[in-house]
Amino acid sequence: MQEAVIIDGVRTPFGKQNGAFSDTHPQDLAAEPLLALEERTGFDPEVIEDVIYGCVTPIDEQGLNIARLAPMVAGWGDGVPGVQLNRMCGSGQQALNFAAGQIQSGMHDVLIAGGVEHMSRVPMGSDGSSVTESYFEQFDELTTQGEGAERIAKQWGFTRDDVDEIAVDSQHRWGEAWGAGHYDSQIAPVETELDGESITVEKDEHPRPDTSKEVLSNLPLVFRSDDGVIHAGNSSGIVDGSSALLVASAETAAEHGWEPMARIVDSHVVGVDPVTMLTGPIPATQEILDQNDMTVDDIDLFEVNEAFASVICAWLEETGADWERTNVNGGAIAHGHPLGATGAALVTKLAHELERTGKTTALSTMCIGFGQGIATIIERV
Repeated sequence: MQEAVIIDGVRTPFGKQNGAFSDTHPQDLAAEPLLALEERTGFDPEVIEDVIYGCVTPIDEQGLNIARLAPMVAGWGDGVPGVQLNRMCGSGQQALNFAAGQIQSGMHDVLIAGGVEHMSRVPMGSDGSSVTESYFEQFDELTTQGEGAERIAKQWGFTRDDVDEIAVDSQHRWGEAWGAGHYDSQIAPVETELDGESITVEKDEHPRPDTSKEVLSNLPLVFRSDDGVIHAGNSSGIVDGSSALLVASAETAAEHGWEPMARIVDSHVVGVDPVTMLTGPIPATQEILDQNDMTVDDIDLFEVNEAFASVICAWLEETGADWERTNVNGGAIAHGHPLGATGAALVTKLAHELERTGKTTALSTMCIGFGQGIATIIERV
């Protein structure tokens, strides 16, 4: 079996809803990480055998197979194919996992995996609004992710103070990491236009690093007016962005003179209760660790997508993982969650943080709509 390695990973800054990328077409946004990888690595686009991109709302401006259009928009001609996939919030990470599997099997040698989501121009949920009656023959309810987050908080007994503490930590950690330059190696500035003016977007727009629990305590609840704990401040931000990783076989990397950042050890997906919906990271983490004869103590760094703070709280309690090794540079509550792009961005964060710190092993996991979970383990080389 071939070894799949990450050569480099990069993402755009994440623009706030109706912010810096308001006038940027999703296809152009999707092309930006491809151009950045080409510039950083110096590869000839002809060596790229496929582009695998996650996109959760693949309609309107994000339709027509945006993964095929992105390399064309990037100026790579007509010879680089592309395929778009949708595993909802786990789509960008699934793109990487599919790429790793294809390389490990020997089917491919050089792939790009990532994702894009322009949530300002193509709103979340606009690709569908209902399920069939057959669904209700199997499951009693169709809930929202927000309600799922509330049920998790209630099931585990988390208070508003508990979840707000996670949210404040996320914001503060992002601020400290940004100030220390920890994001410099993984974010590529984007030159675009806004309101007819040329601009360069260099920084995430969503974070509020000065947030306090006092500030969050004044925010109104969103999903439950009486006994809830979830509000905008302890939920992931709606943002626009894209991300991508260059993945190759170790042998091909050596042939091209590429220095890998990390190898992809294993990946895993699970299904869980679609009503509570967001508990997937718990079994995904436990099962992938079991598959590799590992425990949480064998992992140096975790990224657990901060869809809602209650998801993080439950994952920490059930896995026994250390919060001090988790989302160390802030998470989606701070920088936002561009649905199809986030998974690749999280693994990119881990690869760069392993390289920066000299640590060895990292695990990324995400909750997913309709009750799924995904996990990936990488190891610095």
